[in-house]
Amino acid sequence: MKIRCIKRGQNLEILEQLNNIPDGTEIIIDLEVIANQVTEPQTPLTDEERLARLNQLFGAWKNQPELTQIFTEVDQQRHTYQGRTIDSLDYQDNG
Repeated sequence: MKIRCIKRGQNLEILEQLNNIPDGTEIIIDLEVIANQVTEPQTPLTDEERLARLNQLFGAWKNQPELTQIFTEVDQQRHTYQGRTIDSLDYQDNG
């Protein structure tokens, strides 16, 4: 049987159901790496590089008038809710 997995740290995430193998069964795995999906480890970013990327993200929503309209509508809806109605105790049957 061959199944596909993704390595995440020291774990293998299995991409298929293994319903035909009972829980607790010992399994021997023969690994075969798919060459075109192996990526080189990335070097950590310097503080300047990280700041430059963050600045790009901060400006991602800039100059989008539809967002201003959406947030205005959300703000209006937030402030129009008056709560739920509560029945007065004066009109209840004290039977």
